Amino acid sequence: MQLATAEQMRRMDQIAIRERGIPSTLLMERAARGVADAAMDLAEEPAPAGREKFLYLPQATGEVVTGEGSFPYHRNRAGEPKRAAVFVGPGNNGGDGTAAAGLLLQAGWQVRVFLAGAREKMTSDHREMMRRLEELGGAVEDFDPADGEQAAFAMGADVLVDALFGVGLNSPLRQPAASAVALMNRSPAPTVAADIPSGVEADTGKILGDAVEAAVTVTFSMAKIGLFVGKGALCAGRVRVWDIGIPPDILAEEEFPAEAVTGDLVRGWLPSRPADGHKGTFGKVYALAGSVGYTGAPVLAARAAARSGAGLVFLDVPEEIYPIVAVKCDEVMPRPLPGAGGQMTARGLHAALERIAGCDAALLGPGLGRGAAVEELAYGVLEHAACPVVLDADGLNAAAEHMDMVDDRRAPLVLTPHDGEFARLGGDLKEGDRLGAARAFARAHGCVLVLKGHRTITAHPDGRALVNTTGNSGMAKGGSGDVLSGVILALLGRGMDPFLAAASGVYLHGLAGDLCARELGEWGMLPSDLIKMLPGAFRQVLGER
Repeated sequence: MQLATAEQMRRMDQIAIRERGIPSTLLMERAARGVADAAMDLAEEPAPAGREKFLYLPQATGEVVTGEGSFPYHRNRAGEPKRAAVFVGPGNNGGDGTAAAGLLLQAGWQVRVFLAGAREKMTSDHREMMRRLEELGGAVEDFDPADGEQAAFAMGADVLVDALFGVGLNSPLRQPAASAVALMNRSPAPTVAADIPSGVEADTGKILGDAVEAAVTVTFSMAKIGLFVGKGALCAGRVRVWDIGIPPDILAEEEFPAEAVTGDLVRGWLPSRPADGHKGTFGKVYALAGSVGYTGAPVLAARAAARSGAGLVFLDVPEEIYPIVAVKCDEVMPRPLPGAGGQMTARGLHAALERIAGCDAALLGPGLGRGAAVEELAYGVLEHAACPVVLDADGLNAAAEHMDMVDDRRAPLVLTPHDGEFARLGGDLKEGDRLGAARAFARAHGCVLVLKGHRTITAHPDGRALVNTTGNSGMAKGGSGDVLSGVILALLGRGMDPFLAAASGVYLHGLAGDLCARELGEWGMLPSDLIKMLPGAFRQVLGER
């Protein structure tokens, strides 16, 4: 799923209107249909889904207290018409909401439209939709944050519609829109957002002061970046891409900066497994990992590589922990290398390079520890290795001390930092633009960057980026990153393009996490459970039974 910027959407809208002669009101009508349909669908769900605020619904009745007094509300009773509170701004996004209100009114709903903004700033298209609504017997009311009767209606509604701002918002919310957002988030009713939840910056996913927590976002023509990255991804709920009639050739002419990864994409990227293949066919991979106190990391990474289809997995660890690691390794081949103080020493570099020379991909870092010897090992691997290399965990910490080793390396390189490691590497997240920061770093250092976190981003040196759509908070445990590095290692060993191998590994790793959450729950799942679920993740992506 391609992800568009706000400027791209504005440009494509204008081409459709000015050059192709499509009436802007027709585009608005089509957008309204998507919003109204989503509202009606949401009202039929047995319980609102997808947002934390809906887990504990209040009693069927309640009251809103303001300076004007106490205002009772009740949720819909059997036989009563469905109710929608539609919050609109004066712009065209508000026009989408007003037009959707007309459709709900025609469907027999009780609808009230609250305008949070200056009436004199309403666009001509929005005024036209207001005129049509009035012909149907509806009205656009001025929203008053202190009006308890308006608040009571919103609290007792079946569905809320957020059409305050579209993709053009680029500054913090001001009054009265800020109060409208707060009321929507306080109401037990689920919210449908028109195009993007108000308060979310379209290009970064940043929250501009506050933002609507939508159950469903109906986004028009193309998905927006802010729906899939940053905190915006947490506010979007379920995302529906709704065709409003922009000609496909206009969309095809654009080059979009990012794409959301889906199972269909990963299925197309994964290599086939020839029936007459042997161990060498499916990749020989190597991991240099582990130290005293970190004996689990190398095992998790190596097992994940084996579970992800690698034909042969070689693992080198410091001699002090070899007995512990060897006991845990049945399907991979561990070997002790010289160590001191519980860590690998540079004396093992020659042996490591000999083994790497016979492999298709290498991993350096999980549990290696920190220090001059680890930095020397990392520098030597990057200087001499010809196969693709993954740097994770302490491999990243070593690189952070000598970024010249990243820039001067010989082989293709995949870096897999979380936010803290990314900052140590020189990445800049101060502006809150994870996508922009990841793309800039990958371009500056000529590497594939996997910026881990909610909606992990994989960035290519040429500016392309892939945003992950799988995973859950149950994966936020020590060791999950080791599993991910092993999955990526195995896919690189199959000869996959490093960019696609990294993004595929992230997707499959997250999908394994989702399967774990479904079976075990997010609280109790472990990184070792992710490894057990990897076969199921591959089967699901490949459509195997």
